Amino acid sequence: MKSLVNVIAKILSITVVAILATMSCLVFLNVVLRYGFNSSINITEEVSRYLFVWLTFLGAILAFNDNQHVSVTILTSKLSAYKRHCLSLVTDGAMLFCCYLIVVGGWTQFQLNLSNFAPISGLPQGITYLASVVAGVFIGGLLITRICANASLLVKGEIQ
Repeated sequence: MKSLVNVIAKILSITVVAILATMSCLVFLNVVLRYGFNSSINITEEVSRYLFVWLTFLGAILAFNDNQHVSVTILTSKLSAYKRHCLSLVTDGAMLFCCYLIVVGGWTQFQLNLSNFAPISGLPQGITYLASVVAGVFIGGLLITRICANASLLVKGEIQ
């Protein structure tokens, strides 16, 4: 299971780097054209916006996978290991429910906005909402894995 997560994380990392490089090139090209030649490529603004949304959500998956999100440990640092794992099960369950809400809401918005097209590029605007669905599914999968690992440790009695 760890190797599958590592492969997916590597693919996501490469995708994020490619999106960031593409965005940088598009924006740089547009700035040079605008200030140097008094013209621009209009499609770059819309495409950059789409890419930025996807970059944000894919980056959130990577940050969650590496446990790099902001965490406040004032309460949890004072708990025993057993209580910390029990609290982790509760909070992971709440986050899993939030992922469910994000996936359902994002999918609904994706379907509603699939027939709305961007004015310049002609891309469906539902593509931006699909990023939240992908992020919700991947983070939910990571949460299910973490919940199973914590629950098995508690059931086996390895945490005191």
